[in-house]
Amino acid sequence: MHTVPERSGAQGRQNQGLVEIMGGSDDGFEFICTRRIEFDAAHRILNHESKCKMLHGHRYALEASFTAKKLDDLGRVIDFGTIREVLGSWVEEHLDHNTILSIKDKKLGGKISSETGQKIYYLKENPTAENIANHLLKEICPKLFAKKNVKCVAIKLYETPNCYVETK
Repeated sequence: MHTVPERSGAQGRQNQGLVEIMGGSDDGFEFICTRRIEFDAAHRILNHESKCKMLHGHRYALEASFTAKKLDDLGRVIDFGTIREVLGSWVEEHLDHNTILSIKDKKLGGKISSETGQKIYYLKENPTAENIANHLLKEICPKLFAKKNVKCVAIKLYETPNCYVETK
């Protein structure tokens, strides 16, 4: 596998992009384009056996990977800026500086919302890194990129610099 750093428009950690070139398509290559997006959010894990049952926050780093059946006219899977605009805007609106809770935690969500005016983002499941990543891969990215001729094939979500989950 060969990784090529993004050469244009990289501005700090939030705007990093990578293209991985791997064997696998008809011409011998499959292209996977990955964009990193960072956000801050709070969550709590209902019934957690330790301190994660308390409301707490993380500096999340999301790496979303896309592939396409063929490269566009410029030779790209997708422009890195398009991923930032589409997925980054969605993350900023729904997750960044927000609280992510289970739908079963609406009592706490209501109190936070009434006290702070903050919108709460609810998941059907406990808001573990695994469930957030799976939600992005299976529900959010397919809707956001439906007309972009690409498919999100993996989400890697860092909850801390040392801990991440990946779903494909």
